[in-house]
Amino acid sequence: MKAVQEKLLFLNKFLQDPRHIGSVTPSSTCLARKMTEPVPWSRIAHIAELGAGTGAITNYIHAARRSDTRVLLFEKDVSMREQLAGRFPDCSCHEDAAELQTAMRREGIEQLDCILSGLPFFNFPQALRERLMDQIAASLKPGGLFIAFQYSQQMRKQLATRFHIEHVHFVPLNFPPAFVYVCRKGEG
Repeated sequence: MKAVQEKLLFLNKFLQDPRHIGSVTPSSTCLARKMTEPVPWSRIAHIAELGAGTGAITNYIHAARRSDTRVLLFEKDVSMREQLAGRFPDCSCHEDAAELQTAMRREGIEQLDCILSGLPFFNFPQALRERLMDQIAASLKPGGLFIAFQYSQQMRKQLATRFHIEHVHFVPLNFPPAFVYVCRKGEG
């Protein structure tokens, strides 16, 4: 999809449903790189992207992953999900990140090595945030990575209750500027 079309689609979707589309524009290449650079790609067999949108980060996942890496994409918006399925036919696309474990069972995946998230947690009610965090923590293998970007540091405390926060990177070259949380699930 051409960059201008992608930006217009994102803006239109944001205007229709700002609570589920967290930004007026897709993630920048700077943000996509910062999200994917901590991932040890040679050791990733199973990965999920939550809130895949128009595929800005998915492009980087697709380029960096091993040929046998299984990729699960989650996107609530129907038209964006259909476009993702068309662009990335070797990835499985799913609707609801809050049903992450159900999707994994359907795909025959026991645990994920890494989860990347662009979900706008700030926009969600606390009960949905908790449900998503429970699904994410239960889905990751011990020592697995959870990397999420947010537009504020509001989620820091909630993330710290479930994960070890290894780094928080500020990415000014994104609109709006973003924080990338690099978190690891405990080994025990």
